[in-house]
Amino acid sequence: MFQYYLIYKPFGMLSQFSREGDHATLADLDFTFAKDIYPVGRLDADSEGLLLLTNDNYLKTKLLEPRNKHTRTYYVQVEGDISEEACEQLGAGVDISINGKSYRTLPAKAHQLAEPALPERNPPIRFRQHIPTSWLSLTLYEGKNRQVRRMTAAVGFPTLRLVRWSIGKISLADKNGKFPNSGDVWEVTSAEARRFYE
Repeated sequence: MFQYYLIYKPFGMLSQFSREGDHATLADLDFTFAKDIYPVGRLDADSEGLLLLTNDNYLKTKLLEPRNKHTRTYYVQVEGDISEEACEQLGAGVDISINGKSYRTLPAKAHQLAEPALPERNPPIRFRQHIPTSWLSLTLYEGKNRQVRRMTAAVGFPTLRLVRWSIGKISLADKNGKFPNSGDVWEVTSAEARRFYE
């Protein structure tokens, strides 16, 4: 029987069950998964937010196949007051470096965002009195390594905090009408899981 779990992956946790150095892993969550449950895709240790775990290989393949171009939306806190011009540049595509080679990102959706009501990050972002921060929503149709961080840096606004808000039509707001805390795990049905790629 296929099972589908969503988690709010905390900052500092690896998107895997196996140990690697001193990092926390998915095995440290307050939940016991069946042995055939694995994460679909990944979030870097210094990123947080929505992550899917399942034993449904068809769904895994559908979500990880680049040609399917399903959306992923990130809420990004950046250093400085993000400008409309920078958002337009991000939306049109920017040049970043991937494995030492120049890469032009696909067109995306980017817009300024009021500070979202997210769980506190542990540890918190370092406060700097004379340097403002701001938030943007960035929706991508691809998933290159550390792409969001590379993109915001390319337009002059380094990423401070990165939260994956949604995959397809499923978002962090979908936890039974209650917003999850960092580290929360909740199960969804196969019908709900289809909203990842509809």
